[in-house]
This record gives sequence, C-alpha cells and structure tokens, in this order.
Amino acid sequence: MNSPTTPTRPPTPRASTPVLVVGAGPAGLTTAITLARHGIEVIVVERRPALSGLPRAASISTRTMELLRSWGLEQEVRAGGVEVEWKQWVGPTLNAAGDTHLTSFPTREQSAVLSPTAPASVPQDHLEPVLLDHLRSFGTARVEMGTEVVGLEDRSDDVQVTLRDVETRETRIVHARYLVAADGARSTVRDALGIVMRGPGRLSQAIGTEFRAPLWELLGDRRYCIYAVTHPEAAGVFVPAGHGDRWVYGVEHELAQYSSPKPTKDQSARLIRLGSGLADLAPKIERIGTFTFAAQLADRWREGAAFLVGDAAHQITPRGGTGMNTAIQSAYDLGWKLAWVLLGWSGPQLLDTYEAERRPVAAHNVARSADPHGGARLAAHELPADLGGRIPHVWLRSRAHTVSTLDLLGPGLTLFTTDLSATWQCAARSVPGPPLVVHDLDTITARGMGIPRGGALLARPDGAPAGWWPSGTEPAAALRHAERAR
Repeated sequence: MNSPTTPTRPPTPRASTPVLVVGAGPAGLTTAITLARHGIEVIVVERRPALSGLPRAASISTRTMELLRSWGLEQEVRAGGVEVEWKQWVGPTLNAAGDTHLTSFPTREQSAVLSPTAPASVPQDHLEPVLLDHLRSFGTARVEMGTEVVGLEDRSDDVQVTLRDVETRETRIVHARYLVAADGARSTVRDALGIVMRGPGRLSQAIGTEFRAPLWELLGDRRYCIYAVTHPEAAGVFVPAGHGDRWVYGVEHELAQYSSPKPTKDQSARLIRLGSGLADLAPKIERIGTFTFAAQLADRWREGAAFLVGDAAHQITPRGGTGMNTAIQSAYDLGWKLAWVLLGWSGPQLLDTYEAERRPVAAHNVARSADPHGGARLAAHELPADLGGRIPHVWLRSRAHTVSTLDLLGPGLTLFTTDLSATWQCAARSVPGPPLVVHDLDTITARGMGIPRGGALLARPDGAPAGWWPSGTEPAAALRHAERAR
C-alpha cells in the first residue's frame, strides 16, 4: 500500500505492538483505555503536540456517561461541566419571553428511571484530558504526542506503519497486529487504505464564537443545555461550555448564501449583545472559528487488520449532539472485541460484529444530523440508538452501597440468575472462553430485568444480552450454546 507521504529520513529499527491507535481524540482514547483495562499493550500516536483547547462537543449522552461511570470517571468528568436541564429554550433574545422544549436527551426525572447516571454538559477540552490521564495510569499504554503516520502496509498477519516525529522528522517502523484509525475527518490512514466517504460533505457553514460573559445571572433558573434566539439580526444558539460563564455562540449559514470572512471580535460582541438582549453586555471574546457541517459515512470500517473509528468512520453535524457520543460508543465496542480476540477469549470472527452492530447506529445519527430539524427529536425516539439494547438498569436491594445492575458488568461475561447461582456457577467453570461471573439476584430485581424465577440472563461487557433462559433450562447446555454463538 502506498505511503501518504515520503519519509524524509531512513527509518529507525522496528518495534511491535498488539494495537496501534492513531489519534488521541475521544475515539482514540476510548479505544486505548478499553484495551488497557483488559491488560492489552497499546500505543497511541497523535500528530498534535497537545490536546485541543477547544470546547467542541459539550453534550455527553446517557450511555456514554454509563461507560465513564464504569471506569470510575463520572465525578471527575462532571467536575468540568455545568448542571443543566436537558431542555431547549427558544425566544427573540435571552432577555425576552420564550418557550421551553424537550430535547433528545432525557430529563433528570427520565434519567432517574433509565440509568444509574444521567447526561452531562461538559466541554470536550475537559473530557479529553480526563481520558488521557486515565489511559496513562495503565502500565500497558503508551501515548506519543507529536507523532504522525507517513506510511503503512497492510500485510497478511499485521500492519506495518511508518511513524515520523513531527518536530525532529525522524522516522521509525512499528508492526501492529491491529491498527485503529481514530485520526479524524481528514484521516490519513483512511485515505491510505483507499476507503472513501459517502454523503454530503458541505451541508452548511457555521461560525462559533467562544466567549465569557455573566449570562447565567441573566438566565436565573433557566439552566438549560441550549438557547436558540430568533433576533432577525443575530439568530443563533447559545451553548454553555464549562465553568466560569464560558459560552459558545453559534450561527449557521447556507453555503450558497454566505461567503464573507468570519466576523471580527467587535462584530461578534455586537451579535452577542443583540442575541442576549443586553445592550451593555461586554463579552470577552476568546476565539472565533468556522467549520462546515458534514454528514458522511465511510464505505467500510475495516481493511484487513485496520479499523476506522470516530470521525474517520462517520462525520456527524452538531444537530442532536450525537457525534462524539457515537464515536466513543463505537470505540468502546471495537476496544473490547479486539481485547477478547487478543486474549484468546473469542475467535477473530468477533471482529466482524464491530461494523455490523455499530454501523446502523452511526447511519441513523448521520442521517438525523443532516436533517435541519434533526435536533428537535424527543428522547423517546432517540434513546434506543443511544442505549443500544443494553440490559435494564435496576437498583439492587439489600446492598451495603447503592449498586445498579449495570455496575455488575465486567470485562468478560456476566450471568444474572435468581435462585440457581450454585448450579450456574458450576456450569460456568466448565465452559471455555472469557471469564464468567455469576450474580444471584433477589426476585424483585430479577423481575425488573425481565428474568423469571429460576431463569437467567447472560450479558456481554457492553450490557448487550448474549442469552435469555427460562426456568428449567439446563445451565451447562445453555452456556455451551452461548459460547458457540459468539
């Protein structure tokens, strides 16, 4: 396979790793964390010398927060955000009367029933350092900033990757059993693999102004996730972007109707004053940027031992707040499946389920984000795409501390039973494959999970059911069937 660019110096001696992840955004870090938590050695390379300081995506969904909770990161992540209700406010200006609408993220009341956690409003430039620090806490992980891919060759038993230090221009070769391309919308790896993107790449253009101003004082108890203003001269959205009254003011334009350069700080400040309805507001403008809305899906997410994840596999507009969440959840899915194969817990056919299971979700979110009204859909319609059919959340009774059924999921398989724990435990020891932990539930908890008395439910690490059995099932036969079906 041809190199994307020509190395400037002869490569240094070769090294090898089970998995090489290209890109240290949310998708790349999630993939690497999932592997490292299974004890798999992983190298992450990132072209940038440091993580981005941009707030970017600020909406973390229910399922994404469940994953972060399972890693013990929930409170650390929430510490960088703001407490909001997942509603949208619409009015002429922030200082005028308006209407409140539900969004596709569940409210606090809905979340309390659905999950042990809830969505969070946290800017990406807080989330990424939390993920990076967590990854670096594992001895099996190595992160190399300022390192880019300049060539790769997909061979029969591994991928040979030529890496270059961005500063010194020195190159070296790494052999990876598996390569994960998490290097963004302009993925070098995807291009080198010859995989193309399909769908509109230039739907519209947006201008985002990051600023600080005392808007929470104006809004009072209207602490929502997004505010849409309809002022004829300053129509746009205000989105909270972390602590300290940090905000992003976004304006979307049709490409065919807008070709002027991005506004100056004075022009942006004027628009923010108009949109806020406060003539004497003095916003501190920190950054103004432009970006293009794209809604695209890669033709395929795999080429041999190389996989695409995140924006390299799917580009999703900000409408609906699903882009980063889709990336994180797909990265987690790929990560645990790679780990199972590398650990010998499953055959390589398990990797075929990565795209088969995650592509429909990404396709749904890509199409939704291309719809100008895609952000207005309700949680009842969009939660299935987010939660992905994972087992029900039920608080366990008679525990020393509060535990959800989701908290019991482990890196292998988890079996939930009622009163047959010893029988299932014995059967579990006789079945090959990943480690299997059995949890004996009380009748009320089991009923909340849909398990009849004497029955059982087998779950994968992502919470997806791998088998349901009624009362009277012979445990050993059931587990052997589940093993063959994986």
